Amino acid sequence: MRYFTPRPLHHQLGLVCLGVGLQSGQLPAVGPRTLDHHVAVVVSAGRGWFQTPDGSPHRVLAPALLWLTPGVPHHYGPDPEEGWDEGFVDFTGPAVHAYTELGCIQPDTPVVPLVDSGPARAAVARIARAAHHGNPLLELETGAAVHELLVALRRARVDATAEGAPVLQALARDAFLALSVAEHAARLGMSPATLRAAVRRGAGCSPKDYLLGVRLNRAKELLVTTELPVAAIARRVGYEDPAYFSRLFSRRVGVAPVHFREQQSGTVHGGWSADIPAPDQPPTIDTRHRPTTG
Repeated sequence: MRYFTPRPLHHQLGLVCLGVGLQSGQLPAVGPRTLDHHVAVVVSAGRGWFQTPDGSPHRVLAPALLWLTPGVPHHYGPDPEEGWDEGFVDFTGPAVHAYTELGCIQPDTPVVPLVDSGPARAAVARIARAAHHGNPLLELETGAAVHELLVALRRARVDATAEGAPVLQALARDAFLALSVAEHAARLGMSPATLRAAVRRGAGCSPKDYLLGVRLNRAKELLVTTELPVAAIARRVGYEDPAYFSRLFSRRVGVAPVHFREQQSGTVHGGWSADIPAPDQPPTIDTRHRPTTG
């Protein structure tokens, strides 16, 4: 176990790591106690129990995640005979609120079943490896790994693949059709309320915001990689009124579509491609025939 005291400047990065631990076996029970920060406890093997403040018991079966949230009493422990393997990370910071709104942190669900604890366990191990004495980048490395941990835990949740992923994939597929949220729900055989709940669990936002993000991402690609007029791009991403599209784009992106194109059009050196290169074969730019100036 290691514990850290990040400086105020590190808190401005969004998340800071306050402690990390890896332990296994027939461990003693924890609590009842109350903390002033968040803790993610990743149980990768074994089984045990978790008791909520009202005294209700919850069975814990690996792989699983335990959320310990500030100000909420908790009491938990492994099976006294079988024990368990756990890794825990204590963290805090102003970005906690955003991660909670996006559904990555679930204060109302203290025990979360996971599909796989491997990536989250790897993030915990990276924090532990960075925690050696004299590491000048300790706070930076451990804080960055907390961000990675929260994303890994969100991806590993059982409900992320049970319902959320197919719904989000279907919405992305139909995002450029001129459909209302109610019509999207009907195409999926769902009520609007059920669709809203599924998208909130899967993407941490409303269906309307999710569809807007998909449309704007595609609009940006078309602005940079084609010479299509803004009005034509608006129609391709689902907006018949180009003025309305431009207002939406400007409000969300911060610049008008035509200005975004001007800013980005000269940054794609060597041309643009839809192919994703292999990590061990990065793209290169041939400068042998580049025209000279002056």
